[in-house]
Amino acid sequence: MKAVALTRYLPIDDPASLVDVELPKPVPGASDLLVRVEAVSVNPVDTKVRSPKPQVEAQPKVLGYDAAGVVEAVGAEVQGFKPGDRVYYAGDVTRAGSNAEFQLVDARLAATMPRTLDFVDAAALPLVAITAWELLFQRMPFDSEHGGEGKSLLVIAGAGGVGSIAVQLARRAGFTVIATASRPESADWCRAMGAQHVINHREPLGTQLAAKGFAQVDATLNLADTDRYWDTLGELLAPQGHVGLIVEPKGALRIGDPYKAKCIGIHWEFMFARPRFRTPDMVEQGRILARVAQLIDTGELKGIRRETLAPINATNLREAHRRLESGTGIGKLVLSGW
Repeated sequence: MKAVALTRYLPIDDPASLVDVELPKPVPGASDLLVRVEAVSVNPVDTKVRSPKPQVEAQPKVLGYDAAGVVEAVGAEVQGFKPGDRVYYAGDVTRAGSNAEFQLVDARLAATMPRTLDFVDAAALPLVAITAWELLFQRMPFDSEHGGEGKSLLVIAGAGGVGSIAVQLARRAGFTVIATASRPESADWCRAMGAQHVINHREPLGTQLAAKGFAQVDATLNLADTDRYWDTLGELLAPQGHVGLIVEPKGALRIGDPYKAKCIGIHWEFMFARPRFRTPDMVEQGRILARVAQLIDTGELKGIRRETLAPINATNLREAHRRLESGTGIGKLVLSGW
């Protein structure tokens, strides 16, 4: 099968950073789906895993943690899926990724893709939808249906992949959503996703929030830079508020006041935790994707694909990584077809 892989961890402008390879078609284990991959999308985790380091892989390593495709075969213990089913999933960072014509994924991590989306739009959703859902409704103490009623939520980097779906989920749950964006096109995107207010993260947040009538906020999602906004969010959060984090800090965080004085809840999200540690509730990720598919099909959520490249090959994946590393992406970038 065709695949895109690496053996050395190099800067993305090096042609050897991602290369086209031929690999054996995998055979499903007892709990696996073998999926014929039709479309994939890229996420910051792809660039972090690929980032330069001295390690050398003895065998080609395939990245990619979002896919939509067709089930080719199922393992002996799999229930609920059959060959021919159209599925979507984010997979498992400890296994071979989706940048290949065929991929193995534990059936508990997958779901039937939305009926109203094609493979390209479906592939944009899994990782960011699971991340946003787990963070808002499982790590943080908010109900997915009405948990935001009467509450305000500040989303740092609302136009990114996770932000694009988090804004929608939060708005649906009843939050008053304030998103941050620094360019007119990203601000427009946040509003299209449902944010009632947009402020500029390159300017003081407190001043802008006060101008919109918010002396404090009940919860925040820092989806961009944990260190940069740590002190600011501690000041802006209401007593007994909550902050959700997905980016590991570069240095030590000051966990004392005002976080301690206000009893602010600090919630970490890493969507690969369940598959990486084989937790007993791994199936929850398949359930989340099934619920997201329902909400897409009923029109309560919208797709977040912004750009598409074709076909799936090393040249286009290097370009996708380059765009991600620029930090100017809006929504999701998807690659389609072989």
